[in-house]
Amino acid sequence: MIYKLLMKILGWKIDYNIPKEFNRCVLIAAPHTSNWDFLYCVLTFKILKIPYKFTIKKEWFRFPFNLIIKPLGGLAVDTKKKNNTVEIMTKLFDQNKNFTMAVTPEGTRSKTEEWKSGFYRLAKQARVPICLGYLDYKTKTSGVGDVIFPTENMKEDFQKIMSFYQTKTPKFPEKFSVDLKYK
Repeated sequence: MIYKLLMKILGWKIDYNIPKEFNRCVLIAAPHTSNWDFLYCVLTFKILKIPYKFTIKKEWFRFPFNLIIKPLGGLAVDTKKKNNTVEIMTKLFDQNKNFTMAVTPEGTRSKTEEWKSGFYRLAKQARVPICLGYLDYKTKTSGVGDVIFPTENMKEDFQKIMSFYQTKTPKFPEKFSVDLKYK
């Protein structure tokens, strides 16, 4: 398979120990400090046969990028409009038996002190678990780690998520922060 070959050439290892929930979940893709992270995540998810989709600014759906982004699982969103993205994504879960929504809760490749919580609200509303996809540049390993089943205690759930990602090394450590409210 071409994806495995590319990851091997790039020097990355895949962690094949993935949770059984991977085919119907909100899948965090973190850390997200470089444009390279997108490539490594896509290759990893393809290798692991995860039926993922991801949202991306609608501007990326102009020719010729649309020829690449859509087949990779991209769904266009208008980031300038305040819309009901969580509700829209929840409907996608309702309409599809196997559906994984990949998200980057940091929201940017720049350092942020707070993660966006839409992924958590989406998981609760769609009644699906949160799988923790990761890249670790220190070990050059990528995969899907823990699974969080959202509870009524968001703070405790976020602490588990932050605890997991504190052990991962991003490409640019100075641009990565776990959500300090939950550290």
